[in-house]
Amino acid sequence: METTTKQPAAKVRAKRTPINGRNVLSVSNKQAGYHYRFVNDTGDRVQSFLDNGWEQVAADDVIVGDRRVAAAKGLGSKAQASVNKDGTKAFVMRIKQDWFDEDQAEKAKHVDELEKSMKQQALSSSDYGKLDITR
Repeated sequence: METTTKQPAAKVRAKRTPINGRNVLSVSNKQAGYHYRFVNDTGDRVQSFLDNGWEQVAADDVIVGDRRVAAAKGLGSKAQASVNKDGTKAFVMRIKQDWFDEDQAEKAKHVDELEKSMKQQALSSSDYGKLDITR
């Protein structure tokens, strides 16, 4: 009778993330139809966003940063990340994509009007040379 020694099964090593390559400000598991961003918890910034239609995202709904095995999630806590050495927290917030698009269009309209007035002022006050405003 021949005895065989069984080789231990090879362990599959988890993908390693180098310290300098870790991305703490990424969000995965996002819900479609929403635009997400981090908002620093300084002054009344978070409240200002809430007042303008944004909502805080629950920690159970998204994954913040790279693999975070030791990150504790309290019941009902909000998704967040530490953003600097002083301990400032940034909360994950979201708004409906169509509301975000409307806000961006309004910002672009304001910038376009400002650029138009700057070009008009440059044209009227130019005393020599030619100004190309076709761009």
